[in-house]
Amino acid sequence: MTNNEVISLTDENIVPSYARFQVAIEKGKGATLWDFEGKKYIDFTSGIGVNSLGYGNQSWLDAINTQAAKLQHISNLFYTEPGAHLAAQLVKRSGQKKVFFSNSGAEANEGAIKLARKYSFDKYGTGRSTIVSLKQSFHGRTISTLAATGQEVFHNYFFPFTEGFKYTPANDIEALAEALSPDVCALMIEPVQGEGGVLPLDAAFVAAAQKLCSERDILLITDEVQTGIGRTGTLFCFQQYGIVPDVCTFAKGIANGLPFGGILTGEKCADVLSAGTHATTFGGNPICAAAALTVLETLSPEFLNEVKLKGEYIRKKIEDMKLSVVSSVRGLGLMVGVVVTASHKDLCTSLIDNGLLSLTAGSDALRFLPPLTISYEEIDEGLKIFEETLKNV
Repeated sequence: MTNNEVISLTDENIVPSYARFQVAIEKGKGATLWDFEGKKYIDFTSGIGVNSLGYGNQSWLDAINTQAAKLQHISNLFYTEPGAHLAAQLVKRSGQKKVFFSNSGAEANEGAIKLARKYSFDKYGTGRSTIVSLKQSFHGRTISTLAATGQEVFHNYFFPFTEGFKYTPANDIEALAEALSPDVCALMIEPVQGEGGVLPLDAAFVAAAQKLCSERDILLITDEVQTGIGRTGTLFCFQQYGIVPDVCTFAKGIANGLPFGGILTGEKCADVLSAGTHATTFGGNPICAAAALTVLETLSPEFLNEVKLKGEYIRKKIEDMKLSVVSSVRGLGLMVGVVVTASHKDLCTSLIDNGLLSLTAGSDALRFLPPLTISYEEIDEGLKIFEETLKNV
């Protein structure tokens, strides 16, 4: 097929809920992609932070093929080996107690909301079900996770939204203390606000959040759907803040492109979701779990340190370009936000036209989420396109 044929067939038959770029990708290797006409792209998106090991990773392919030949699915009414091993690894490396497997980040966050409300109901009864999240946050596109999202632009069309959510500014400890009122059961935060603009939270704010939550028996939920699984240079971003949340959600990069997510729980809420209170048909799928095990095995301390170094390398190289359109560069690890003074959407389109896949975030940032395995050669090739595209803007 040609690019135009793929685009036309898609537009004719798929609901138009995505503002797609006019690019059809056929294949990839490492952090490099090609369309159906053979045009090459350097990928600074990894499918929005999903393809953590890039494209064509042989260990990942072998794990999938081996498991697919043995058992592709059996449901959570029975036990499977890949899920058991994966759960043990996640619990050990996160410092948490137990895990629930889902299929996506929104599902994981929805489950965390249910867990928090049940924890509070079991202990205190009714009247203590409010979830506090941060302004500029993003937690998913289900009806409840949209309600949890602290951006008014998402609170439209689908009325009535789920009740019981309120929002407080990031990095304002006084406002947070006031928001955590007696009706609150949980605080949900992203350590780095991804969709909001690649905005890392202040360490003092995160520490204060944990202290306040602990004092008031409010569950602290870290939404690590985007920041987790090595993206910021540690397995989970909360590990860089020196805290241990009560609940941590994850998805995106865990299975390198296969649908997978989950909820890690601490000691005091590990058994809240008792039999029959939460479930999923596909969660913990053996093939996806085998893929996720390969990802975790790859994310060694040495590998994670290299993620930090690659992120520092990208940020410094962009800063050293002294581009007039770039006002600042921020982020952690390979989660990079480039704040620009021109239209970030127009610049993103231009970068893609010139062979660099990129994303936007917030109102003024380009967002880079390359595969964690990206080579320095591919980084340099992508940054060359970036500089050539933006230098005359």
